[in-house]
Amino acid sequence: MLSSELRFPSDGQPDPVMQAELSALPTPVRMHADPHHTGRGVTLAMVDSGFYPHPDLIRPRNRIRAWVDATREPVEAYFYGPSEVPRWPRWNQGEGLQWHGTMTTTVAAGRGTESAGLYRGIASEADLALIQVCDSDGRIPDASIVRALRWLWENAERLRLRVANLSVVGDGPAKPGNAIDSAASALVRRGVVVVCASGNDGVRRLLPPATCPDAITVGGVDEQHPLQQNHRVLWHSNYGESTIGALKPELVAPSIWVVAPILPGTKEHARAAELFAARAAGDAGVEDEIQQQKLITAHYKLVEGTSFSAPIVASTIACMIEANPSLTPDIVRQCLSQSCEFLPGAPAEQQGLGAIDSGQAVAQALRAKGGAMEGYAPSPQMTAQGAVFYLRHGEPRRVEVFGSWNHWRKGYDARQIDPGIWRALVPVVAPGRHVYKFLLDGKRWVDDPANPRKVRDGHGGFNSILVVPVAG
Repeated sequence: MLSSELRFPSDGQPDPVMQAELSALPTPVRMHADPHHTGRGVTLAMVDSGFYPHPDLIRPRNRIRAWVDATREPVEAYFYGPSEVPRWPRWNQGEGLQWHGTMTTTVAAGRGTESAGLYRGIASEADLALIQVCDSDGRIPDASIVRALRWLWENAERLRLRVANLSVVGDGPAKPGNAIDSAASALVRRGVVVVCASGNDGVRRLLPPATCPDAITVGGVDEQHPLQQNHRVLWHSNYGESTIGALKPELVAPSIWVVAPILPGTKEHARAAELFAARAAGDAGVEDEIQQQKLITAHYKLVEGTSFSAPIVASTIACMIEANPSLTPDIVRQCLSQSCEFLPGAPAEQQGLGAIDSGQAVAQALRAKGGAMEGYAPSPQMTAQGAVFYLRHGEPRRVEVFGSWNHWRKGYDARQIDPGIWRALVPVVAPGRHVYKFLLDGKRWVDDPANPRKVRDGHGGFNSILVVPVAG
């Protein structure tokens, strides 16, 4: 079978890459996320300005487990079940303070309901706890962030909380032992991975909680061309040191060209609907305003900043924990350290370990202690017998590997060596660069989720890359 003859079956859903050609690349696609891990069974807390119960979070089932107002004492909390419609004070006011938290949450865990699933988050099946820390004056005091973190500490077991994202910054200096960092460290000691945004000023200055030694601080990267990793440059994010002198950020993630929903009930949402209705009617005069407003559809737009880099990392960690629930915050860090790519020519103090690859992070989690693939080599791997490929997938009855090494003419059968774990050996592969794919049950093509090296396949998806060195 020739590569040009490959046919990818349609499941009735929009093809994410071909749709994105005309708009923006969905976050799971650009991050090479493993589609089999979407945060199921993991609760992710979002500490932010305010929130709206967006359809991307409550349909087809409600995933908001709690909404909390931490702007005052005593903290006000509402808990919800999967079949409930979450409502809290002023939930439908269309207030500006709701905008930021709604967007960061959907970037991490939205289902893309208003885009037929296209613009979903990486952890699109994670449960959520939403903690509001912005008061009616538009301020986020240190005391509110501390209350939020302490409330999460007290309710971590009830919520089955494993990850907390803070795309907020305190108003005080980063002194050793400050209340925010201390509360964040206490939450980490309870087994919760805490992720923080570094800020967007491009200066060597960090504020709590980004200074917390035990938190994972995330800077930004501008991919420029999301499908070509060699085009990545650092975003103008903040950097510096933790309160004990360790360099931060720990890593970087996309901070521009990120898709998030427009807040329903606002003038911006109404105007977006008008603009796209006019475009559909043939009015070319609206294109400038659509671009100026960074609109993708009548419901989604482009956003930027490390406020969105951090949720991308937090959602990746939720998927890592789904893949291997035994992960501790320390082991999560170890897995992340093996799933980042250092950006050549960029200062180390501004990028930490480099740019994260979500699929590779999940692959590392699966191979960590307690993971389903503990003890298995990375995929692919060159051995004396040939190229070895591994795939974890519990659905197919047959798995084959096809590749450019024989012009896609013959597939090699994989053997199920453990429940849901398939191993294939391709015995003769010439030196050089090859591309490959798995074929499931003779009808469904998937790239290798454990291999971050990918290239467009010409059919709206990706091929994985295998590089075979010259012997000697």
